Amino acid sequence: MEQRQDSRAAVVRRWSRHPSCVGLARGELRKALASWGLTSLEDSAVLVLSELLTNAGRHTHVSSGPEIETCYVPMTGGLRIEVHDPSAEQPELRSADVGACDGRGLVLVAALADAWGVGERDGGRPGKAVWAELFAGGAR
Repeated sequence: MEQRQDSRAAVVRRWSRHPSCVGLARGELRKALASWGLTSLEDSAVLVLSELLTNAGRHTHVSSGPEIETCYVPMTGGLRIEVHDPSAEQPELRSADVGACDGRGLVLVAALADAWGVGERDGGRPGKAVWAELFAGGAR
């Protein structure tokens, strides 16, 4: 069954690569989830957003300006989180070494999200959009 965006407006924000933006973006997501009545998704959604936005900031080699964009889209029974950045470098799902301090972000995203993937940015802008969808009760 195809999920559709509902009538509530998406929340779009732009961020710099600075690590402090991850916390600010989480706050914006929490506000959106509360206004949409989707607080049951908050824990997983905030963790997914944190991983996607941290990856974009860490692996996107752009200026320090607001070049990373988040888009939170309410869907029937769930939410789509998108993180857009100007880098063409594709994210890689990999298994991390036991002692590694990083490399588990997309593993967490894959475990928590009902679906995730990578696509092109809107409007023919260079770069990519990494997205994840989460649904209440895991039902899609």
